Amino acid sequence: MTIKDLKYLLAYLIPISAGIGLYLGDFWSFGAFYIAFLIVPIIELFTPNNGINIDPEKEASRSLNKFFDWLLYLNLPIVYGLLIYYFIRLGSNNLTTLEIIGMTLNMGFVLGSMGINVAHELGHRRSKKDQLFAKILLLPNLYLHFFIEHNRGHHKNVGTLQDPATARKGEHFYSFWWRSVTQGYLHAWNLSNQSALRKVNSLVSLKNEMVTYTLIQIFYLIIIGLMFGPSVMIAAIVVAIIGFSFLEMVNYIEHYGLTRKQLENGKFEAVDIQHSWNSNHSLGRIFLYELTRHADHHAKATRKYQILKHIDKSPQLPTGYPGSIIVSLIPPLWFKMMNYRLHPPQ
Repeated sequence: MTIKDLKYLLAYLIPISAGIGLYLGDFWSFGAFYIAFLIVPIIELFTPNNGINIDPEKEASRSLNKFFDWLLYLNLPIVYGLLIYYFIRLGSNNLTTLEIIGMTLNMGFVLGSMGINVAHELGHRRSKKDQLFAKILLLPNLYLHFFIEHNRGHHKNVGTLQDPATARKGEHFYSFWWRSVTQGYLHAWNLSNQSALRKVNSLVSLKNEMVTYTLIQIFYLIIIGLMFGPSVMIAAIVVAIIGFSFLEMVNYIEHYGLTRKQLENGKFEAVDIQHSWNSNHSLGRIFLYELTRHADHHAKATRKYQILKHIDKSPQLPTGYPGSIIVSLIPPLWFKMMNYRLHPPQ
């Protein structure tokens, strides 16, 4: 580890600002939103990209450095601590409508960025402990099925019509959201059912991961309802929807319009560097634990975030992930910014 690696501590500005928003209320209720969708996009407009890669000779030792693992693990107590504080604040019954909206969006963003994003990184690892931590972080998003569909579905089918998480050219985010959410969930059931049939020749079994995940998520909501009341339980569902919606925003921009060619034998060409949009904008890289170096992630999904590489020949987003998310919510602007980049003029 070097002094430069301490840059990843900046990622904790998200939970710090979220906690401040929950505590102060009023205008500050939106907390982490101000960092992620106001300050970061503006800074990234005026700062250069950083395409420097790690020295190949240092990759092995850097991959084993526990500092980078602990940066991820600390998100578990932070996410659940903020979530409980959010529930307590809602239960106080003295919040304004603005504060309820702000705190809910604030908490939903935390679940999406620190919850699902970190779960994504840990869920690709071979360690059972890391995979368990991934599921714990997916739970408050009510998105445990992501562990199945993303690893066994998306990474196999990316860039094809079989992948609901690959946005088609000309498809706006809102229709993509519905397709990705619903079909991703159904795909996870299909994969889980196939696995259960192979293991125990039965669909109705705790060996069926989706059965287990569904029961766990129901139990989670019941516990919240018993501890904080039915209105807070509804809020837990709302922040989960907001959380996984941020995931779908990221899904939308990561592969928008990029397709794999179907070969004469009916199979698709192998996933390659041209099938993911990259961004080397430094702040986005830090806050999302290098998720923005997405082509290398698809090249080797088990490669840890601290050694992901920039690949010059992969398609590059014109702005960072936060800025791209904002533009993606305005379809005409998104199409104007992105469609010609799919087939740039010669």
